[in-house]
Amino acid sequence: MNHIQKYRRLNKQRGIVLIEGMIAVLIFSIGILGIVGLQAAMVKSTGDAKYRAEASFIAQQRLSAIRVDLDNAANYMENENVITAESRLPNGTRTTLRNSAQCGLVDLFAFCVIVRWQLPGDDPHNVIAVARINPALDDPALGMGGGAGP
Repeated sequence: MNHIQKYRRLNKQRGIVLIEGMIAVLIFSIGILGIVGLQAAMVKSTGDAKYRAEASFIAQQRLSAIRVDLDNAANYMENENVITAESRLPNGTRTTLRNSAQCGLVDLFAFCVIVRWQLPGDDPHNVIAVARINPALDDPALGMGGGAGP
């Protein structure tokens, strides 16, 4: 092989390393963008879980207050009461219903608490807690329900 043929063969290989390097950087960049996207989705999911737990806690608090003070249950009924100040829910509202088909349980002892919230630019979310509070079963003096029996 003479000197000219060797030079032509090397000349054809010029730039291949540069192209391989650019392809490697492209593949690496796509992987990094995927990881950043997953991180953003994870942060959003964590925030959603935090708000859902807060809403569930608010609903359970209201049902507990009704259970303790069942004689005054009518005082706890409300419709779209704004609760943003007392909770960490953005644009939060609470609705408390009794004996309503909206709760899925039509019964004199059925109570339903609906907590709604909406982040700016996001879809509305809600948590619905339903309880059937029967005074005869919840009275510890009768030895039924949660209290210890005779």
